[in-house]
Amino acid sequence: MADFLYEDLLPIGDDNTEYRLLTTEGVSTVEGPDGRTFLNVEPEALRLLTETALHDISHYLRTDHLTQLASILDDPEASNNDKFVALDLLKNANIAAAGVLPMCQDTGTAIVMGKRGQQVLTPGDDEQAISRGVYDAFTKLNLRYSQMAPVTMWDEKNTGSNLPAQVELYADTAKGHENSYKFLFMAKGGGSANKSYLFQETKAILNPDSMMQFLEAKIRSIGTAACPPYHLAIVVGGTSAEFALKTAKYASAHYLDELPSEGAITGRGFRDHELEKKVFELTQKIGIGAQFGGKYFCHDVRVVRLPRHGASLPVAIAVSCSADRQAKAKITPEGIFLEQLEFNPGRFLPEVTDTQLDAETDGISGTGKGAAVKIDLTKPMPEILAELSKHPVKTRLSLTGPLVVARDIAHAKIKERLDAGEEMPQYLKDHPVYYAGPAKTPRVSRPARSAPPRPAGWTRTSSSSRRRAARW
Repeated sequence: MADFLYEDLLPIGDDNTEYRLLTTEGVSTVEGPDGRTFLNVEPEALRLLTETALHDISHYLRTDHLTQLASILDDPEASNNDKFVALDLLKNANIAAAGVLPMCQDTGTAIVMGKRGQQVLTPGDDEQAISRGVYDAFTKLNLRYSQMAPVTMWDEKNTGSNLPAQVELYADTAKGHENSYKFLFMAKGGGSANKSYLFQETKAILNPDSMMQFLEAKIRSIGTAACPPYHLAIVVGGTSAEFALKTAKYASAHYLDELPSEGAITGRGFRDHELEKKVFELTQKIGIGAQFGGKYFCHDVRVVRLPRHGASLPVAIAVSCSADRQAKAKITPEGIFLEQLEFNPGRFLPEVTDTQLDAETDGISGTGKGAAVKIDLTKPMPEILAELSKHPVKTRLSLTGPLVVARDIAHAKIKERLDAGEEMPQYLKDHPVYYAGPAKTPRVSRPARSAPPRPAGWTRTSSSSRRRAARW
């Protein structure tokens, strides 16, 4: 029988995050029994913090993320398509930083995780105050309402506010944390959420060769639908399936970066930096790249090893996409603090013109020797498809002419028509369909809503089938 030993399952080290002070209002201290100091947090403080956090992560990125994007432009091994995507994402970040258009059309599900110290006092329902902040952010800003309420098992209705949010609050009983209320805010879009995987494996893959073979197959299956370059997280082990998945999500947000680098008999989780390096090198060699072929499928990789039941080996994989939306926050006796994101992404844009980049990278802006292939969408569909067939899948296209913009729900509506014996609308036969779900149109005049670079599908729809002709 072993001696009693206890260690936190995820012992995160010191928090080196740079924070900015939002306000000192709504926060006060009171003296309690035994001379203990209690932190009193008003509901308005939680609401304000949540609204501000969702505003920021919808428009700003972390400085480290932008640095990684900019480094792609300086890498001679990066493909032309890698550099094209990196430059467009930097431009997109610069536009979003104006605070009008969000960085991605899918403005996500609001996810809030909080850890409340044992001497933090609030007068009521914290989840409600946080949810009000979510409501205020999504109704005031140009963000999309994506949440579908199940009215019956089969019928759904958009809630019209992006509520409900996923709010998970935990008691933090660690010494030194008594007077702090810490948070992680995330906006998780459907693309990256749909690429969260759980695999129930066995000890047979717990060796370097088998693990790398397993991971290569699963990483390839992620593909580009969630908009790389990714922050990739892999969790091996877990006391339960759901804990493995949740750990992978937090790791993809770099929330677990300060985990120990080695394990212990206590069973604590740790980061395997050696395997992270090997998997990162693998992602650079598989050729998928930043959406259209190349080296930069991932910005980085996090691998977390967890304890497990001897009869189980869960392996969880999660990604944070090119809209890398998360921020830490904390409420302390000193005030309300939010992670400092990058307010000036323009400084990461290259100090060259698009014409110069064309000459150096085979045509980023569409005028160089390797520029995008021009496609005239006013031509008949057979001619368009014949032209597309001349080019490999990774070819960039410059489209001119009419496009049909559709949400994914269009598939269900088309099927309803066909099942009812109706014909496919002629416009869906004559024009390609661009699948996108734009965010709200700003009140000020804008030519379009937010729809940034993404591997959207070009689809030709016929009465009996739909065929993906190219990726762009």
